Amino acid sequence: MDFNTLRKQAKKYSATETGKTVRVAVLANHASQFLTKSVQYQAKINNLNIELYEADYNQIQSTIVNPNSEMYAFKPDYVYISHSARKLIPRFYGLDAAGKRAFASEFVSELGSLVDLLASRAGCQVIVSNLEEIDDSVFGSLGSTTVSSLLYQLRVINTQLRTLCMENRYLHLADVQSLILRKGYEQAFSPQQYITADLTFSTDFTVLLGEQLVQLLKAFTGDIKKCLILDLDNTLWGGIIGDDGLENIQLGDLGIGKAFSDLQKWAKQLKNRGIILAVCSKNQEMLAKEPFEKHPDMALSLDDIAVFVANWSNKADNIRYIKEVLNIGYDSMVFLDDNPAERDIVKGELPEVSVPDLPGDPAEYLPFLMNLNLFETISYSENDSDRTRQYQEEAKRKALSKSFTDMSGFLDSLDMKGTFEPFSDFDIARIAQLTQRSNQFNLRTVRYTDSEIADIREGENSIGFSVKLSDKFGDYGLISVLIGRKQSEEELFIDTWIMSCRVLERGVEKYVLNRLVDEVKKLGFKSIVGEYLPTRKNGLVKDHYHNLGFVQKENLWYLDLNSYQGFDVSITMA
Repeated sequence: MDFNTLRKQAKKYSATETGKTVRVAVLANHASQFLTKSVQYQAKINNLNIELYEADYNQIQSTIVNPNSEMYAFKPDYVYISHSARKLIPRFYGLDAAGKRAFASEFVSELGSLVDLLASRAGCQVIVSNLEEIDDSVFGSLGSTTVSSLLYQLRVINTQLRTLCMENRYLHLADVQSLILRKGYEQAFSPQQYITADLTFSTDFTVLLGEQLVQLLKAFTGDIKKCLILDLDNTLWGGIIGDDGLENIQLGDLGIGKAFSDLQKWAKQLKNRGIILAVCSKNQEMLAKEPFEKHPDMALSLDDIAVFVANWSNKADNIRYIKEVLNIGYDSMVFLDDNPAERDIVKGELPEVSVPDLPGDPAEYLPFLMNLNLFETISYSENDSDRTRQYQEEAKRKALSKSFTDMSGFLDSLDMKGTFEPFSDFDIARIAQLTQRSNQFNLRTVRYTDSEIADIREGENSIGFSVKLSDKFGDYGLISVLIGRKQSEEELFIDTWIMSCRVLERGVEKYVLNRLVDEVKKLGFKSIVGEYLPTRKNGLVKDHYHNLGFVQKENLWYLDLNSYQGFDVSITMA
């Protein structure tokens, strides 16, 4: 999409009226007016409320160093620092040999110091772009291995930036170089626009830069894809299993079968990262499962699939069923199907589901999907790889529930064990991730990074508790987080209360409140204060505090600890 098309497309979208406004400051060493416009347009298309501050041209350092700069008055939630390598070339060329060899380390060190200062003053998350790896051909083929060459130093900068982002929990990388590798240097840079307008990135490439930043911001705000729903015939393999038979479907390393095998391997990697895989196919279930069980070239097995639906029903209805089992939003789902008619039905009936228009040639499936970057994330923990198993266990619980006529009997039969513990070092990444991903059972929708969770754990006026749950079918893992702030000597304010929707209707919120009351009484508090801040997605918990016996006073909810009786629950302490 070029810049003018993006602008026209954005006009078709109305302003977002719900959800928190995200405040973003853009600091660049190059002309950034087209970049900021692209961010605004992409935000509108992606239903993201955004307010932008654009620093003056090439004023990154002065904007950050000056405590009275307009940027600090703007109070950004996120600061995006965009460097173009082209603007660094004059500085690099002006150095002697020793200076050129030290160029990368000095650049990253200076940037690291600025980021530390910015984060400490503004208390915000910082997103920094890496650099386009320009080859000036001064050293020819030796440019990659000659320390004093421009290309060598730019590559060192990008390597050190990755390390810097890994070591600083408030710092995140926008991988501009990866975009250039995918789209080509000719699209990223226009010599004519550089000479006439001093644009180091072409106007059309700023469309991609804006999209990349908006995708990151959506991930920060919890708007992410969690589930990949897969059609089977001519999507996961070539041919129709019911007509062609197991031996004749196309899979493996020969011919077009390689395209389907590669797609399956990619889906398997997504599953290992924590993306839920589901199947939605018009087929006989027995025939649809046969390749998973018997074909030697299948990369995916039935163990990789959280929900398997194969029948002759409307696919939109089957996706509704998948949503019911997984208990996630439609906007968290991506549906892949080779058939345009099936895609149109799902788009029409379930517009929140992301339905990419796959190319006609299966050889192009995977490159097309990789370019879309549908599964952006800002966090990963090793526990994510257990997600498929957890949903498979949930399907067993749902099957068991149908044999009970009363909910209490079903809950007692689960033999649930719970823990309620202060934040531990081991769980910090998962706790932060839960604050970033949870949208439905989230009373105030405050997002936290790893470093901020660590600060809460150590803070004198804050307390944090994590909740884990297991039953006879398996371990749910960490499923709820509570963060409290000391409001006075006698009042504890609930800053954050979130819970995984996988444990809804288990009585977990009552168990959590029982344990919270026990703990905060020991600390001398007399009351707990809660708040519900509505968003587009958390209507599920609008009556949460009322149902737990809190009393509303204006916009807050109060619980008197002295009169609290506690709830009977089917969860015992582990």
